[in-house]
Amino acid sequence: MFGSSVKMAFASVTSNKLRSFLTMLGIIIGVIALVVLVSITTSATSTITDTISSISTNSITVTITDDKDKPLTLSEMDDITALDDVKAAAPSATSTANVRNGSDTETTKLTGTTASYQSINGVELASGRFIRSADVTNHSNVAVINADTARDILGCYNTSQAIGQTISLNGIPYTVIGVVKQSDTTIMSGSSYEAYVPFTSLERLSTTVREVTSFVAAPKSDSVSDKAQQEINEYLLARFSNDSDAFSVINMKVIADTLNKVTDVMALMLGGIAAISLLVGGIGIMNIMLVSVTERTKEIGIRKAIGATEGSIMLQFLIESLVICLIGAVIGLVISAIIIAAINAFTDYTFWLDARVCVIASVFSIGIGLLFGLYPARKAARKDPIEALHYAG
Repeated sequence: MFGSSVKMAFASVTSNKLRSFLTMLGIIIGVIALVVLVSITTSATSTITDTISSISTNSITVTITDDKDKPLTLSEMDDITALDDVKAAAPSATSTANVRNGSDTETTKLTGTTASYQSINGVELASGRFIRSADVTNHSNVAVINADTARDILGCYNTSQAIGQTISLNGIPYTVIGVVKQSDTTIMSGSSYEAYVPFTSLERLSTTVREVTSFVAAPKSDSVSDKAQQEINEYLLARFSNDSDAFSVINMKVIADTLNKVTDVMALMLGGIAAISLLVGGIGIMNIMLVSVTERTKEIGIRKAIGATEGSIMLQFLIESLVICLIGAVIGLVISAIIIAAINAFTDYTFWLDARVCVIASVFSIGIGLLFGLYPARKAARKDPIEALHYAG
């Protein structure tokens, strides 16, 4: 009986293709809205989260705005590292320098730091090594450059060829000891030419860097990130006369967690708005199904007269409603995939269909078919066979 009901449902849907398409149009639009909006939000969230993770979510950034005439020194980084829940700390001073490019002069961004910076901020190298403690102690003129600098300034398309070569920063020769991976150059934002140098070397090279005004720290684990932040905050309060305005402490893990919460709420909100479109489509299905029941009153009477039960008639109309919703959902998913592909093709962004959202949209469509097809199906099943046979239309 179920098989024949399915065949009759498909026959009914395909007998009036235009009306069936217009009926399922609300479901199609609802599925597209739900899948595309939520998939884009999920993809964007994942991309942003990966970007933050590449910088390291397990880090705390501190900026000194008022040193109270008692500047933070490089040796005090050891005091901060000695805090109970702090694993490492490293200064992060920034400046610029002129770098020779043949007969031209380019500007490069410099970050003065120590060995711990690499592990704290997750800097990955394509070749060579990062700054070591000995480089800082000896005020060595060594530099870890990015791939753009290696390629354009030194002419090295193979990063390993740059190791050991010399670049001129403000007329002072620096030996290249490492090259940062291309994907990690976003860690040093700004100009296309960037380099890490020992903090003590940057103090000599720059006219503005004389003390530690910014540093990064890493907690011993994610679970003690808040405790590490609190310890650093208390240390700096004691250091700067209990003036909380003298410095700012930013916990990247808190930012990442907040971002995830915000994007989850956005996805839920967009999903809810899109789900309303599906409900509107369901109302359209119920209206058309009621019209279909009225048009097929005599058919219902004949079926009842030859022995069809209320259950079989109800099942037939309910299956018709489900068929319309399922076909609409499939079309909606196909169009959603095309839209996502088109966005990827014509923009620099990369989005993907969220499989969970596709499943949710399909299940929701089935639910819409059952919910809004139930009343027309019950109305058809409960028709009196004698009145149905006498129905003139």
